[in-house]
Parts: sequence; C-alpha cells; structure tokens
Amino acid sequence: MIKHGVPDHRIDEALTRRWSPYAFAERPVAPADLCCLFEAARWAPSSYNEQPWAYVVATRDEPQAFERLLSCLAEANQRWARGAPVLALGIARTLFSRNDKPNAAAEHDLGLAAGNLLGEATRRGLSVHQMIGILPDRARELYRIPEHSKALTALAIGFAGDPAALPERLRALDASARTRRPLREFVFGDRWGEASPLVEG
Repeated sequence: MIKHGVPDHRIDEALTRRWSPYAFAERPVAPADLCCLFEAARWAPSSYNEQPWAYVVATRDEPQAFERLLSCLAEANQRWARGAPVLALGIARTLFSRNDKPNAAAEHDLGLAAGNLLGEATRRGLSVHQMIGILPDRARELYRIPEHSKALTALAIGFAGDPAALPERLRALDASARTRRPLREFVFGDRWGEASPLVEG
C-alpha cells in the first residue's frame, strides 16, 4: 500500500510517497537494506559535524532482543509496533564531544539523521513510523545509555501491510489521505503570522 501526498509545488517523489503506516507486512527487511538506512543517517549534516545520534536496533529474527526493545515503547505503541519486522531507538548525545558543552542542536540533528533515513527507506520501498511515545528511563536502564545521552524516539521499520487486521481507529488512520498545512500558514514575512509574499498568490 502506498499513499501519495499531493504537493502544491513540485518536489522529489520520495517525499510525496513517504508515510507512516501502522500496519506492517510479515516480510523481513534485508540486513543490507537496514545498513543502507543507517548509512543514510550517517551522512546527515550536524552542528560542528558532531553527529550526535545513535541507534539501538532489533529485528524479529531475534525475538528476545525484539521484545526487549518493544518494552521501551508506550503501551499504545506496543500494540501495533510488534507487527513491524524492525524496531529502533533514536538517541541524541546532548553535549559536544569536543568540549562537553551543551549541544542545543542535538535533537535537531537527530531529526536530520532521521529525515535521511526515511528518505532512503522510501526509495527502497520501505516504510518507517516514528514514535515519541517511548519509555526513556526504561531504555536507559536496559541499554545502559550513558549520562548526557537520551532516547528520544522509536522507529518501526518494514514494508507497509494490510490495515484490515488493525483496530478500527488505526485502520482509519492508515486509510486516511495525507494532508499538510499550506505554506502561507508557516512561511512568514515582515511579521509573525503574516504570510511571506513568496508564498501568497
């Protein structure tokens, strides 16, 4: 299943095809493809080239490891994410390694790495559903995440599946059209809240 977005301006097709399903197919993800996803994340830009991201990853091929990572998700996310063949935690280091000063861009840069990963996944026919609903303290305990690093997001990775097996609410979300706010609502000019002339008309 592919849900195409309908952009107002021409953009790369991978961006219009990317979406976040709740339903995943049983089909496994090849290790080579997973490596390419994390390679894409590796080449994201970051402040001072700090690359403050790290990932913990588990596949259903290793049931114990998979259940361990699944237990770091909020209960509502566990219900559907257990159907994904791959789970990962996105972790940001909040201090610069060069001087141990706070890195205000760390979360932003983890997001850039995730954006690269999502783009590569989409081009390979894969889907990624990111979640903020995780249990960061449990993740820290289970994986011994060091001080000044924190788990921020989880990712379910796989091939989009048939939403028929999902609960009704999630099935409706998978079936709904992709929508976005128009540019005039977030690209401003002379004053906050007033659309830039670039995007008017």
